Amino acid sequence: MYIEHAVYEEPFNGLAAIWMKFGKYQAAIIPEFGGNLVAFRDTERGYRFLREPEEDAMDDFTASPSVYGIPYLFPPNRYEDGKFSWNGTTYELPINEKETNNHLHGFLHAVPWDIEAYGTTEAESYVLLRQKVDQQHPMYRYIPFQFTVHLRYSLDKAGLHQQYSIVNEGTAAMPNLFAFHTAINAPFDPDSSPDDYRIKVTIGERIELNGRSLPTGGLQPLSAEEQAMKTEGVNPYFAALDNHYTAVPQNGRNYMELTDIRTGVKLIYDVGTSYKHWMIWNNGACRSFICPEPQMNRVNAPNLRDITPEEAGLIQLLPGERFEQSASLYCIYPD
Repeated sequence: MYIEHAVYEEPFNGLAAIWMKFGKYQAAIIPEFGGNLVAFRDTERGYRFLREPEEDAMDDFTASPSVYGIPYLFPPNRYEDGKFSWNGTTYELPINEKETNNHLHGFLHAVPWDIEAYGTTEAESYVLLRQKVDQQHPMYRYIPFQFTVHLRYSLDKAGLHQQYSIVNEGTAAMPNLFAFHTAINAPFDPDSSPDDYRIKVTIGERIELNGRSLPTGGLQPLSAEEQAMKTEGVNPYFAALDNHYTAVPQNGRNYMELTDIRTGVKLIYDVGTSYKHWMIWNNGACRSFICPEPQMNRVNAPNLRDITPEEAGLIQLLPGERFEQSASLYCIYPD
């Protein structure tokens, strides 16, 4: 069977982008804004799996790139009063969420990333991105650690694959705190409605958050709908969600499953078992997209005192150490 595959440079709604194609699948990356993979499509069926910035929303995307595609967050989520405590030192992050007096989402989702390589083989189309943080990097003044992140995205006949690595290139232990604020379209089929969708996520317990969206130290029982979300599935808009959960893998896998019950198509987001937490946000039950966000650490992890570093996902990298994790987005088609 002939498989068309290619990688090429072509603007995405006016911004410089790298496009990948392999068979029926297509994806686009915008290196200038966080190396964000903003599109993943099945071109044969007309499916758009990710929330893409439309042509008339590019100003919104450049102002808020964290709510489209698959943005990388380091450090992710909120930090109380902008404080970031690590190994006896407290660092000051800018307050960028005025209503809560918190720092939100770090720095690397909005800065340019380097394109290190791209190409095709008979098996895949791929793009390799790099972010190097050192004394010259704008983030270093706030979080003074030296490290390099690589993101490798590829398409093959199975779908989209992500390989993530981070290497500590400094002389001190550094925190390995990250997440992907992945925005999934529901519906992804233009002929389906939001009511046709059911979501399942490998959540465990809900982490109690206070009015500033910071953990209180407590856990809360799941509602009946949340119990369904971890078992047979539930409509992704059963309530307005901005919830934090522990991650509990099922059958050795940590994943989200989004089913279109009209067609029987299932979209799987398999993120790997290193992630200790999920954030799930549906923008006020907006009925267009939902963000199942795999997150290494608990919100505000460096400042938490009532749980162990392991429970908080507060993982360190010693000098020279490397951490790697992979994820995939793929479909199971009934036909």
